[in-house]
Formats: sequence, C-alpha cells, structure tokens
Amino acid sequence: MGKRGRACVVVLGDIGRSPRMQYHALSLARQASLQVDVVAYGGSEPHMALRENQSIHIHKMKQWPTIPQGLPKMFKPFMLLLKPLFQFLMLLWYLCVKIPPPDVFLVQNPPSVPTLVAVKWASWLRNAKFIVDWHNFGYTLLALSLGRNSRFVTVYRWFERHYGKMAHGSLCVTRAMEHELTQNWGIKAAVLYDQPPEFFHPASLEEKHKLFCRLGKHISESQGVHDCASHGAVGMGSPNLNETLFTTMVADDIFLKPNRPALVVSSTSWTADEDFGILLEAAVMYDRRVAAILNEDDSTVEVLWNEMSAGKQCLYPRLLFIITGKGPEKEKYEEKIRRLHLKRVAFRTMWLSAEDYPLLLGSADLGVCLHTSSSGLDLPMKVVDMFGCGLPVCAVAYSCIKELVKVEKNGLLFSSSSELADELLMLFKGFPEECDALKLLRNGVLEMGSSRWATEWEEHAKPLISEASLLFSVQLSISAL
Repeated sequence: MGKRGRACVVVLGDIGRSPRMQYHALSLARQASLQVDVVAYGGSEPHMALRENQSIHIHKMKQWPTIPQGLPKMFKPFMLLLKPLFQFLMLLWYLCVKIPPPDVFLVQNPPSVPTLVAVKWASWLRNAKFIVDWHNFGYTLLALSLGRNSRFVTVYRWFERHYGKMAHGSLCVTRAMEHELTQNWGIKAAVLYDQPPEFFHPASLEEKHKLFCRLGKHISESQGVHDCASHGAVGMGSPNLNETLFTTMVADDIFLKPNRPALVVSSTSWTADEDFGILLEAAVMYDRRVAAILNEDDSTVEVLWNEMSAGKQCLYPRLLFIITGKGPEKEKYEEKIRRLHLKRVAFRTMWLSAEDYPLLLGSADLGVCLHTSSSGLDLPMKVVDMFGCGLPVCAVAYSCIKELVKVEKNGLLFSSSSELADELLMLFKGFPEECDALKLLRNGVLEMGSSRWATEWEEHAKPLISEASLLFSVQLSISAL
C-alpha cells in the first residue's frame, strides 16, 4: 500500500510543442526516479530524450475532429459545447483507465476547461494528488478572441479559479504570476522559472556546418520569390558539397564566411498574442533605411546580389530571418512575405525537430521574440532557450519581461516596428567583425549565464512533488489501518 512510484504529466495539447512539460517528465524520471506517464495529443515528435527514456511512457489521445467549414451557423454553438465534453470524457478514460494509478498528477494550465476538472476528478477517483503548473491564465487567452466582457470568459475564469484552488500544489513561471495567484486567487504557488536543459548550448563550427547542410535545401528555396538568400545559392548545402550559405569546409577545417548573412531566429505559435506584422514592418524599414544610407536605387538589386554572392562585404549585411513554429496564422503571413520583394532581407519559415531547434538557436546571431502575453504575467520560454544557447534577444516590451531580459546586458526591448528596425541597424552595423554592440550583448548573455532546468527543478519542483507523494503515502497507510 506504499508509494506507487509513478507520476502522470497531463497536457491537453501537442506534447512535441510543450517543452516545459517535456522537461517536467524528464525530471520526474531522472531526478525523482519515478515511472512517468505522459497523457497528451500527438502531432509533433517530442525530444529524443523522452522517446528513449525507458521510464517515460507517452499516451496519445484522440483529438476532437475539425469542424467542417460548410457547417450551418446554428450548429456551431452546439459543436463548441460538445468539444469540451468529448475532451473531458477522453481525459477521464486515459487518466482513470488507460494508465496505472499514479502518486501525483502534474497538469499544464492553460487550457483550464476541461483539463483542471478532469484531473481533479481523476485524482479523487484514483486517490492521488494533483499539482497545477501555471504557464498563463486560460481566461485571458479566451478573452483575446471573445473580449473580456464575454459571459463565456466569466464562466471560464470561475472554473479556472475554482478548480485551481482545489489543487494540492501549484507551480508558476514568474514572480508577477505568483503575486496574482496569492493576492487575487487565494492560491499559493512556487515560482519555477523556465530554464534551458543541457541540450541548449552555443553550437560549435562543426555543428553549425552540419546543420546548415541539412537545412540547405530549405534555405536556398525562397517560397516562390527570388531573394538575397536564394540568389547564387543553388546546390548549396548539398550533402556532397562543402559549402553552405554561412560556412565553407576546406580540407578538414570549417570557416564562417565573412560575407554571410546575419542569421536572425524567431519562434512563434502564429497566434493573435504574437503580432508577427511588427517583424515584417521592421524588416521593410531595415531594407529601406540601409538603401537610403548607402544611396542605392532599385536598379542595383541584381548587381548587389551578384556582388554579395561573389564575396563583397557591405556596411550592413543581408538578414536571413528563420521563423520556426506552427499555428493558425502561418499561411496568412507567408503570403505577405511573398509580396515583400526586399533587397537585403529574406525570410524562411520551417518546423524543426526537437534536436535541430537548439542547434539553430546556437548557430544564430540574434533572436527576436514577439510574445506579448495575454495576462502580462508569463515569460516567453523561447527567450530562455535562446539565452541557454548564448543568443542575445530583441523582445517586445510588456509588464514583467524585465524579470528575464536585462536591457543592454543580454538583450534589448522594443514597443514598435520602428524601434526594432533601429535596433537591427545598430546591432548589425559592421557585421560580422565590427558589430561591437551585438558582441557586447552576446558576451553579456554568456557572462550572466543561466541556471539549468535540472537545478531549478530540484530546488523548487521536487519538494512539491515529494510532499504530495508523501501525503499520499500517509493517507494510504491511515486508510489501511
């Protein structure tokens, strides 16, 4: 009747796109020595470390089918009510029947409905504890589409608060969120800052070259538009060649090209709480301002590209933005990108494996974060990952972002596309050798360093898990008597 030695991690979402919950699963298996059941949706492959860990068992639930576009409007509210009911029953089936009984459930919030309700019921039926990991507030995300005054938002907030208070423990991602939960929700939460795991680190020259070889085809193709990155890049990155857009191999030595583009990385979920239009406008401004500074006219485009391909370096480099992620607004922005026709700026959108994404961050020159937070109380994990790879960041300014980004030490903040364009001009002037401001930020990231996930989890999450598990064991002993 003692401890069961199991934990269940619950995500009503794609486990491959839920890095924090993947890290929880790894820590529960490695640091708490538990068998871990992950109950989530499929879609994207989780990191290889999860797939290869013998103590982690991933259970992929069936998803609610997509509502047909031709469905009459009168049926849509009915379908919207059926969806959470379907999800609730699916969660209960997995949490109460499909998996062995755990000591503790650890659930991601949001989404709150029906997740918190289902996990609370499952914890009661299986006599287990449950802990909520607060990433954000679900009702504020719903308010983005329905408005703060919507009755649905009011009801959603009640469910989130009511069932959140019934948890046996809580974790959250910022001091600001901890204060909100304590003062206005009556919930005591331990702050567990997002931290990068060990596989986020600055990439070596060899790692960069191999990555660019693997991505060569995606980088040289310009999604139907000829641009500064695709010009002269045909065949670059082929496994049989020793040259990529950024690197070249001579004998066994790898070198970064002096005329390479500056690589800027941004990760987005392509949703309403990240205004990707800011980045597009900033790119257009950068392109036009450089042309004005250098007194160029439109007739010089092909000449300029030929000179760049031949090795010419300019005061301001080409910028290649690689945008990673999946989401509903991706196609809309890809169409906008195809209509830009810029001189010095190119965009590529792609989805990378969990193994290649850290390498891309470790190979880039700058990260851009467009996350604004529906609640203003969470921090973007993508910035944490960038810092783990030694990558300085330009991020949208909002209420608690300074808990993470230290201005002029490890990054810069912006509130408009014009400010971001100014920062790009300032940071990349003289790239790659004479860009002192960018070098100072990169050195600042490396000097400040960051705790690793395992260290933070050991200090803040493990005691909560152990306490819940111990209480469970004591209760079982009492019931046995």
